[in-house]
Amino acid sequence: MRRTAILLIGLAVLLSGGRPSAGQAPVRAEPAGFRFAIVGDRTGEAQPGIWERVWREVNKSNPAFVVSVGDVIQGQDDATAETQWRELLLTLATYRRIPIYFAPGNHDVWSERSAELYRKYSGRPLHYSFDRGPAHFVVLDDSRSDVLPPEEMTFLESDLAAHAGAAVKFVIMHRPSWILDAALHNAQAPLHVVAKRYGVRWIIAGHVHQLIHAEVEGVTYLAVPSSGGHLRLSARYEDGWFFGWTGVEVVGGEADLTVHELDGRTTKPDQWGLAGLIR
Repeated sequence: MRRTAILLIGLAVLLSGGRPSAGQAPVRAEPAGFRFAIVGDRTGEAQPGIWERVWREVNKSNPAFVVSVGDVIQGQDDATAETQWRELLLTLATYRRIPIYFAPGNHDVWSERSAELYRKYSGRPLHYSFDRGPAHFVVLDDSRSDVLPPEEMTFLESDLAAHAGAAVKFVIMHRPSWILDAALHNAQAPLHVVAKRYGVRWIIAGHVHQLIHAEVEGVTYLAVPSSGGHLRLSARYEDGWFFGWTGVEVVGGEADLTVHELDGRTTKPDQWGLAGLIR
């Protein structure tokens, strides 16, 4: 009982801050300039110790909050999912002062029971939005679909229309279903049309465990590197296969992203393409 109480107290502190849903007022206003971090997948054949190393590095950067692109438990089994969520929270107990905004990944949500547990332990809805200073964030749910479901597109457009005045906008999802359209520079893709209409600057995902970057008409598409899930294919840094995290500094209406590899190398997103390092 004592351990459960500690976990629940830690969860409440961990998730404090921001405006996760429409009916909840902000806990505090963010200044015009602030830093946050984006962490990639923890699971998908998780590699021992990597998640913990990533968080130690993230903590040193003193972020106002952290955005997770999903896959924080191994999942896929309703019978063990709750235990896995509790184990996840234990890995984050040291960092309970840092609010976390989770996006649901396919390892997090695969059934109605897992969706219920996701809401309980992440403290977030399956899709939602929040504001920090001049920045607006929309978190979408593509956990159970290889394409962005129509209801997610409807939510996205409605939310962006309601926050059209935000100076800088981010869209977060787990699966980068936009990869083919971004590779083909398809300016007519539904997601891109909505993003362009409402001035979205960054569309960010995870899932593939590889850093992938593309620019289409001023919209940046970015799949962030793994924060623990295994590295596939070549496993070469130059091909975008490495463990790391992304730091973001927001000042006024601009956001500056820096990709951090655990071995110490740092790069900017525009140094990467669809198939690795380009400069």
